[in-house]
Amino acid sequence: MKKDEKTCFISVDIEASGAFPPTFSMLSLGACLVDDDSVTFKRFFKPISSEASPEAMKVSRLSLQELSKTGKPPEVAMREFGAWVAVQAGTRTPVFVGLNAAFDWTFVNYYFLTFVGSNPFGFAPLDVKAFYAGATGLPWLEARSSKMSERLGATKKATHDALDDAIAQAELFRLTRDVALKKS
Repeated sequence: MKKDEKTCFISVDIEASGAFPPTFSMLSLGACLVDDDSVTFKRFFKPISSEASPEAMKVSRLSLQELSKTGKPPEVAMREFGAWVAVQAGTRTPVFVGLNAAFDWTFVNYYFLTFVGSNPFGFAPLDVKAFYAGATGLPWLEARSSKMSERLGATKKATHDALDDAIAQAELFRLTRDVALKKS
C-alpha cells in the first residue's frame, strides 16, 4: 500500500466495559495520525450502561463509577472527535485504522451514528492485523500484535491505554506498509 495524498490514515483505539454496544459502554478513545503520531486525540466517556465485564474492567483499569462523574457525555466527546477528524483530514478521506478493528469499529461506529448521526470514516475500517497477514503472507494465527511487534522491530508498546495503543498500532501500520512497499 503506497502513501496516498487523498487519504488521511487515523489510528483509533478504545477501551470498553464489555464486548459490544449498547449493552456495554465505550470508556475511552484514543487516536493519532498514522504518519505523525504526535498529533493526538483522547477522551474519557460517561458510561451509557451499568453493565460491565469484570475482565474488560480489569484490562482497562477504569471505573464506571468514576467515569460517570468525570467522563464526557458521549454526544459531546463524539462531536469533538468528529471535529478533530475533520480538521486532520482536511480535504482528504479519513481512514479508520485499528488493530482488531472489528472490535474498536463496532463501538466508534455505534457511538457516531447514535450520538452524532453520521460517521466521518464511512463504513470501511482498515484492520492492521489483516493488512499485516496479507503483506507478509503469514498465517492468521502468526499475525498477533505481539508477534508483529517482534518481527517488525516496533519500539512502541500497547498498555491498554487507548491513546498509547493507538500510537503503538500506528507504528505497526507504518512498519507493515514499509514491508508491503518493498514487495511491490
